Amino acid sequence: MKNTVTTLQKMKQEGQKISMLTCYDYTTACLIEEAQINAVLVGDSLGMTMMGYPDTLSVTMEDMIHHTACVSRGLHDTFLVADMPFLSYQTSVYDAVKNAGRLIKEGHAQAVKLEGGATVCEQIEAIVKADIPVVAHIGLTPQSIHAFGGFKVQGKNEQRALQILEDAKAVERAGAFMVTLECVPDELATLISQELSIPTIGIGAGNGCDGQVLVYQDMLNMFSSIKPKFVKHFANVGEEMKRAFRAYDEEVKAKTFPAAEHNFAIDPEIIQAVKEKLS
Repeated sequence: MKNTVTTLQKMKQEGQKISMLTCYDYTTACLIEEAQINAVLVGDSLGMTMMGYPDTLSVTMEDMIHHTACVSRGLHDTFLVADMPFLSYQTSVYDAVKNAGRLIKEGHAQAVKLEGGATVCEQIEAIVKADIPVVAHIGLTPQSIHAFGGFKVQGKNEQRALQILEDAKAVERAGAFMVTLECVPDELATLISQELSIPTIGIGAGNGCDGQVLVYQDMLNMFSSIKPKFVKHFANVGEEMKRAFRAYDEEVKAKTFPAAEHNFAIDPEIIQAVKEKLS
């Protein structure tokens, strides 16, 4: 079944959980599609996972368009959301609509995601008026890492919890069809999910959300030195990749790869004729 804005919202109404993973390339997109994950997020997390930056702030619109377009070619039924990078929407409503449009037109996304609550409602409203579906993102917003003083759980005191709840209601009123809750206490996220009519997607926000999203490299244990508390390793792909790389290195140096079965043959008479031409 093809996943759309309508089907994802219907899943919430029927109490079905929504699965989402990040993705940044065609090959992985094909695998995620075959696994029948509901939605893919081309996150600006690609700055850290694919480009080696320490945070997401250096990611550009061109980076996002390039990776989103690559992912789009591997998907058919999976819903595709693309992040709006830092300063692509905060500067003005005009910039927000124009850049959201580029992610749809050039990146072939089906929706865009932007960080912030009440402060970006004007941008959300304008993007939605341009017939572009919007996913909001509240709680820990990585583009605000310097303002937060690092990656920290949000909403742990009464004032901040009430602010996150109000932000969630504000982005729903502004027209967002879904909202991501990141690093929010599970009981607060559950309450927000109950208060909203739109789906909530949690990452470090407990099982009370309407769905979950993880960075695929995290859940496959491809970053052995980094493991946020909310991550579960569903496979040790990182270790398996290193084992394969080492085995390849050993066989190349031992001259056991490539073996006869990997080679292409040529008529002995032809190779002899070539050798004679050299003499």
